[in-house]
Amino acid sequence: MVGYDPKADVRNNSKLEVAVAGSVSGFVTRALISPLDVIKIRFQFLSFEQLTELVHKAHKLSAHEYSIHFLCGGLSACAATLTVHPVDVLRTRFAAQGEPKVYKTLRDAVSTMYRTEGPLVFYKGLAPTMIAIFPYAGLQFSCYRSLKHAYNWVFPADQNQTGTIKSLICGCGAGVISKTFTYPLDLFKKRLQVGGFEHARSSFGQVRTYKGLLDCTKQVMQHEGMRGFFKGLSPSLLKASLSTGFMFFWYEFFCNLLYCIRREDS
Repeated sequence: MVGYDPKADVRNNSKLEVAVAGSVSGFVTRALISPLDVIKIRFQFLSFEQLTELVHKAHKLSAHEYSIHFLCGGLSACAATLTVHPVDVLRTRFAAQGEPKVYKTLRDAVSTMYRTEGPLVFYKGLAPTMIAIFPYAGLQFSCYRSLKHAYNWVFPADQNQTGTIKSLICGCGAGVISKTFTYPLDLFKKRLQVGGFEHARSSFGQVRTYKGLLDCTKQVMQHEGMRGFFKGLSPSLLKASLSTGFMFFWYEFFCNLLYCIRREDS
């Protein structure tokens, strides 16, 4: 169901249905996990479907190939990330500030950051974000496809079911695998995003300043060791497993629902 399937043209959902299913699944999932990521998911499902279809029609490759899902998943996530990165920076700043609050409202945060740090502040941490998001999303989609294949092999009686526990289990597994492999870059991204914001974090103790991605990597290794690259991994894995699992679950569910409604109407 996830990705373009040329062998099931009758079953394939239209682009509008894909957009609707992606949007609804994003709203439902992020209402439970992280509301600010709704826009990113809306862009990423729609662009993923279009990219897999484009690659298949251009090269006549199997839309089920895991490399295609990895490539298209990574590219779709990059496009979505470029769109919503300023929102991600704002979210990190709000979460990172101590007491007293530096930013009282979203409008205050935008105006203050723009006035004191310039327009590029909204794209701080973009380099590690883009480096990390491609393999992260690519692994999400390709691992999801691989885990579904493995699930169908272990439980052949359930292979035709969609929007069920299979989607949830495989999505959770894909989220854990992709997050584990790319977590260090996610850590670098967040640390760079709060750069120039040290005064608001003084109550948290020692706050380090980084000149860029390479300097951040070097300082983490020097002062925190290899374990420093995975600080906070456990809660991130929990969030990634739930968000990815429910994302694929609800997407498969709503795509199937929309198809059933369309078939009844016809």
